[in-house]
Amino acid sequence: MAFQGIQILIILFALFAWSRAILRFKDGAIKWNELLFWSFLWGALIVLTANPAITFFFSKLVGIERGVDFFLYLSVMLLFYLIFRIYVKLDNVDQEITKVVREVALRKKK
Repeated sequence: MAFQGIQILIILFALFAWSRAILRFKDGAIKWNELLFWSFLWGALIVLTANPAITFFFSKLVGIERGVDFFLYLSVMLLFYLIFRIYVKLDNVDQEITKVVREVALRKKK
């Protein structure tokens, strides 16, 4: 099976992104479970890109015609979920900053 240009680009990008996740793990910026998540995600992208027929199996299970459509839907859902998690973390950081600023202001007043 000969790879098309877009497949090569996607696989190269996935390998690059996976290497970044490994480096962030070595730096201590991400935890073991996060490395596993990103390794699974980038590995799955490589496997599905190298063998697109797999996508048809999953798409037929849920009644979607084209395999790529199914994984685009999944990707959008995953992106929404990750944005939600970022929003929650950002809101927590905002609340923590507010507490710290409030404590500093009260200490300065005394």
